[in-house]
Amino acid sequence: MSDAIFIVPSDNKPGRDNVTTTGSLRAEDKTDVTGELETASDPHLYVPDRPPLPIVTSRQLEYPSEHLPSKQAWLDTMATLEDEKLGIVDLHPKIFGTYPRIDILHNNVDWQRKYRFIDYSFARSRAEMPGGGKSPTHRKRLVELGRVVSGHLYIIKVEKHLTKRVHGLCCALSAKYAQNKLIIVDSLEIPKADHQFLEDLIDVRFWGFSTLFVDDSDIMPRNFSLAVNQIPHFNAMPVYGLNVYSMLKHETLVLTLAAVEKIESKLLQILYSAQKEDVKFEYNE
Repeated sequence: MSDAIFIVPSDNKPGRDNVTTTGSLRAEDKTDVTGELETASDPHLYVPDRPPLPIVTSRQLEYPSEHLPSKQAWLDTMATLEDEKLGIVDLHPKIFGTYPRIDILHNNVDWQRKYRFIDYSFARSRAEMPGGGKSPTHRKRLVELGRVVSGHLYIIKVEKHLTKRVHGLCCALSAKYAQNKLIIVDSLEIPKADHQFLEDLIDVRFWGFSTLFVDDSDIMPRNFSLAVNQIPHFNAMPVYGLNVYSMLKHETLVLTLAAVEKIESKLLQILYSAQKEDVKFEYNE
């Protein structure tokens, strides 16, 4: 019995990917010189023995774009030292295919660098603030109106700030994808907790001098955590800590497949939040 790969045609609409499964064939089921199946009763297409072929992994994208085709990237593994392709994954074009605007990237980097200098060690109380005294009675209504107006301005400012942060992440991810510096792996599992193995893996695959690994949670595999902790120019972080400054600081960005799912889900939820609200008030006759 020898393992082989079957490609079963799908019964779905045209344009869908075929369903790929793994099975085994008997010796008498192998192809002849003409390449046709000797066993006519087997409707499956037999692929002769060869190195394992990449399997196209179809992902159901949320909010698919009507005008932009989905981006595609190789799915790698870190279980072996040599580069081995496990398949191809689809990426959302709104996240990994946007135009990389330098002004938005600069705005995000400048905001993150200034955010580090905020000092929360001392905050003056109401009694320590300058001014004071009783306010005239006729100004009370003006103060209330000012609070209402200030509240509206504050909401607009927060929404604009959040939009810049989201577009900054999309621009940074798209820039890494366009530079071929975005690597997607199935997981961060490595066979042994040796930092030399991780360095050799990066050198063999030409992932660059500095690499940022991102997983869906802050609990990462033990072997990988022990190995990356000994290399100063390799860093790891969970999805909730991903930021523009760290992505631009490192030469290569390595995302797990679970991290890609969570990043797309969070960013698309913010980008299409208005579309979700409109569905609530959809009128059905």
